[in-house]
Amino acid sequence: MGPAPVVIAGAGPVGLATALLLAGWRVPTVVLEAAARRDPSGSKAICFQRDVLDILDRVGVAAPMVAEGVTWTTGRTYFREHELFSVTFPRAAVPPWINISQARVEELLCARVAAEPLVDLRYGSAVIGYREDGDGVEVLTRDGPVRGTHLVGADGPRSAVRRLAGIDFPGRSFADLFLICDIKASLPFPSERRFYFDPPWNPGRQVLVHQCPDSVWRIDWQVPPGFDPGTADLDAMIRRITGSLPYEIVWLTVYRFHSRVASAFGRGRVFVAGDAAHLFAPFGARGLNSGLQDAENLAWKLALVRRGAPAALLDSYELERRAAALVNLAVTGKTMEFLVPQTPEQWEWRRRVLERAVGDPEARRSIDSGKLAEPYWYVDSPLTTRSPVPVPAEPGAARPPVPGVICPDARVAGGRLRQRFGAGFVVLVARKDRVAAGVSAAAEVAGVAPVEVVALADLGVDPAVLGGEADSVHLVRPDGHLAAVLPAFSAAELAAALGRATGGEPDGQRRVR
Repeated sequence: MGPAPVVIAGAGPVGLATALLLAGWRVPTVVLEAAARRDPSGSKAICFQRDVLDILDRVGVAAPMVAEGVTWTTGRTYFREHELFSVTFPRAAVPPWINISQARVEELLCARVAAEPLVDLRYGSAVIGYREDGDGVEVLTRDGPVRGTHLVGADGPRSAVRRLAGIDFPGRSFADLFLICDIKASLPFPSERRFYFDPPWNPGRQVLVHQCPDSVWRIDWQVPPGFDPGTADLDAMIRRITGSLPYEIVWLTVYRFHSRVASAFGRGRVFVAGDAAHLFAPFGARGLNSGLQDAENLAWKLALVRRGAPAALLDSYELERRAAALVNLAVTGKTMEFLVPQTPEQWEWRRRVLERAVGDPEARRSIDSGKLAEPYWYVDSPLTTRSPVPVPAEPGAARPPVPGVICPDARVAGGRLRQRFGAGFVVLVARKDRVAAGVSAAAEVAGVAPVEVVALADLGVDPAVLGGEADSVHLVRPDGHLAAVLPAFSAAELAAALGRATGGEPDGQRRVR
């Protein structure tokens, strides 16, 4: 009999990605999905941010996603009959984001799971309870118990795992209705995203149009209370976008948005991730992108604890990812105050901004149609060797390459720097003659955490690209975030930083539970 698995509830993108990431660490998993089969319908989440594509690259699905996905290069924003402004993005070898349906991403992940012997995916297996003891978790299903070392709840907004663990899910659900309609059509503005505020044909509300692969267009309408797609004149609504061009409805649904963050992301050997841990309004694509970041953050820590790292390493999952969720909650909350004002004061602010923006470029800066998802910065994490350099917190702000921030990317022979991350810690030394000493400094954690020491010169990377100096050291975590940046090589300081990043005490000393 092999090692006990990690049990994962939920076979959506977050659960599947968690399983595949753990498989990369040679950790077996059992994935329990309550539904009888995968639901292939609808676009659902569509926007995958560049840094999250790096995570998906580590599980082998980013390349086909990028090949199939669409990246819009022009974004146009309208108010009533006016085009307020447009923004243009250059095409890049590594796109800043792609549009591709969640259903297609799930299909690609399922194909990888089917080829991965370390993942046991079971449909029709709802979690109905669990019992935890000092050695692991016994997860109860109607087909019998499943024994594992840990349980991960990636089972969505109505998470059974979160409920069974007694974790609260505070926040609010909003009454405002939105209609998602996927249509297939050849529209005359490819590679564009269009955002309409208060169009004459949807006064007081907004409409967002996104291109997806295979000539599919995703349209999000804010619709009035009581809207029923079964009785609404959908053709008249869609014709506002397509004109006289032919189209085909592929999928539609009506939804409300929610703003919630779980009161805890872990309870003993049980954790929640993705929509089981947080729900955000969709504008800005911070939901699934953040969920996949949850998956990677948790996976490498589970893997290291199973290899002998201190159990306290898992405490940092909640500290890091709940902090990220609270920032996402605040950012999307501000966006929705502008998109769907909830008070007379918010309505008045929106009206003034949009009316001024017709002729005042400065007013256009206050228009908030969504702040795109971005990696969180773990500057306050107990795993981080802290830096005195401040990190701006504003959405979309450029963040310096200091400890806690995701490592900048760079071209290297055969690909990109970030493609070297994921299998363990990476120590990037500025000087070639520091490699041997770096390997020695990593010896204390080598039993629980693979550590690769690489000279930037051998990669063809100037240390200045990483904000480094002639003798600097950058310690990169398995998830690509910087754990430490040393201005000059010190074996003792590097060893302490590695100890800290693998769950040791703040002074770098390791502790075992």
